[in-house]
Amino acid sequence: MVKKNKHYRPPGKKKEGNAARYVTRSQAIKQLQVSLGDFRRLCILKGIFPREPKKKVKGNNHTYYHVKDVAFLQHEPLLEKFRDIRAYRKKIQKAVAKKNADLATRLRTREPNYTLDMLIRERYPKFVDALRDLDDCLTMVHLFAALPAVERMKIDVELIHKCRRLSHEWQAYVARTHKLRKVFISVKGIYYQAEVEGQKITWLTPHALQQVLPDDVNFTVMLTFLEFYETLLGFINFRLYHSINVSYPPILDPQLEALAADLYALSRFIDSNVRTSVVESSATSSSVSEHGEQQGTALQESELRLAQLQHQLPSNEAGALMHLVENVEEENEDDQDTKECKKLFKNMKFFLSREVPRESLLFVIPAFGGAVSWEGDGAPFNEAEQSITHQIVDRPTQGHRYLSRDYVQPQWIYDCVNARIILPVEDYMVGRIPPPHLSPFVDNEAEGYVPDYAATIKRLQAAARNEVLPMPGVGKEDTNDPQNLLGESFVSRTEDLVAAEKKQKIAALEKQYHEELKMEVHGDYPSAVSKKTKHSSEEGGETTEELVNESEQVAKDDGLLLETVMTRKKRGLYKAMKIHEKRKDARNSVLKERKKKLDAEKSGNK
Repeated sequence: MVKKNKHYRPPGKKKEGNAARYVTRSQAIKQLQVSLGDFRRLCILKGIFPREPKKKVKGNNHTYYHVKDVAFLQHEPLLEKFRDIRAYRKKIQKAVAKKNADLATRLRTREPNYTLDMLIRERYPKFVDALRDLDDCLTMVHLFAALPAVERMKIDVELIHKCRRLSHEWQAYVARTHKLRKVFISVKGIYYQAEVEGQKITWLTPHALQQVLPDDVNFTVMLTFLEFYETLLGFINFRLYHSINVSYPPILDPQLEALAADLYALSRFIDSNVRTSVVESSATSSSVSEHGEQQGTALQESELRLAQLQHQLPSNEAGALMHLVENVEEENEDDQDTKECKKLFKNMKFFLSREVPRESLLFVIPAFGGAVSWEGDGAPFNEAEQSITHQIVDRPTQGHRYLSRDYVQPQWIYDCVNARIILPVEDYMVGRIPPPHLSPFVDNEAEGYVPDYAATIKRLQAAARNEVLPMPGVGKEDTNDPQNLLGESFVSRTEDLVAAEKKQKIAALEKQYHEELKMEVHGDYPSAVSKKTKHSSEEGGETTEELVNESEQVAKDDGLLLETVMTRKKRGLYKAMKIHEKRKDARNSVLKERKKKLDAEKSGNK
């Protein structure tokens, strides 16, 4: 007798379940009739990723895609473009094989190309959607902007220059509109966070060091992502520049561009464009009846545009990096954070030495209202300028020192930015070990451990805002009346507060006990802990600590009871939360132990 195969499907019967909804990657490639490389490229550009079905019909060693995603790719116009390009490259290879150099050269100049403009509109119907997906885009563009050009990795010089241009355009907009919020220096690189149109955008830039390209990284896939991200960032820069009445793409000063001062050249271009827009708005809004005044306004506007096109704007103007226009009425600065960021380094001039991270500081300082210069050609002002307030240095040896300025380390800039106040420069002087560089992306109170320097910054922030932080056990009425903090009145008040807290705890425990008795009478609370609590309360008076311990035991038993009635999924999430809390407590205990050891070593050295 032949054994019946349960997986046998008659020829006319349709597939059901996961077998009908998912296909493997090899099946999708066979259906689309493309190569594996083109399939990966098409999926990256269209934003289609593999799926994880509940039941993998073909086995666990396959990659699965949804049937609708494959059908979505089947009608993509880029698919035909890829086929045309592949057929055209075969013609070039055939001409090279026949040693027909003229034909091969002529074919290379006419190779078909494609654009990704429609894909941007398709994947991001609204501008806010594009801003939400900008984190990875900015990180990838800034990464390739710092990489060297390697021919074997297909990373050419034009690609590097385009990434640098796009990254500098983005940084110039963020600095001009004062949208930068947080900066953190880590081992991986420099983290930035900006807030553009209500969206928080975080990206990572590598350090200005020589980058080594590893061999185990698939640069082909990364270049495909970069191809899409370049188009996306170009569209976003175009929209943002037009929102501040600046033409795009910018026309840079060739002298500054040759000196690698791209960010400074972009800032000057934005400043000149804003001035031109102010002239245009004043010319259109004012209703001048006399023909002579109209001719004068048009002449002034044409002179500004001519100077802009011929690169004849002043190049050595002090503070021209982010020079703000006073009479711009179009800007809406209702955002309180933008106002604070704009005034943080106001009326302060910085000079950068050669050893400090120049590109990062040229981006951060103007974003918070400061004027900055550097050592080299094309700088707005030199080191001997008497109005310089701070010089950023990172070496203990300094030749000539000016008494009219402070010499601080670069960390002082970043800590001031994150704290939103001007911190004291004594701890950041050259040659001293600076305070710990705290991450602004970590909520210390939520983590359960507040470093000492974070508490110090909090006190400085309160002092800068003319606030008084109350001590434990002290209310607002005490801070308003300083006489209450003196003498026996403060001691008696503290004792009254402690007694009131004890009374509140006892009253809360008594209320809980009565509620448990009611629930037990009605049969809704079958817990033995309540009986124990009732028996102990009948025997005699208990201390507050014993009542607190019993209440904690009741809460623990209630948690166990709730865990038993949870579903499997919720129980797993609950256990994961508990494990996370235990790990956090263990990490905080390790940090506290390290702090104790450091304090003991410092006291021993003294």
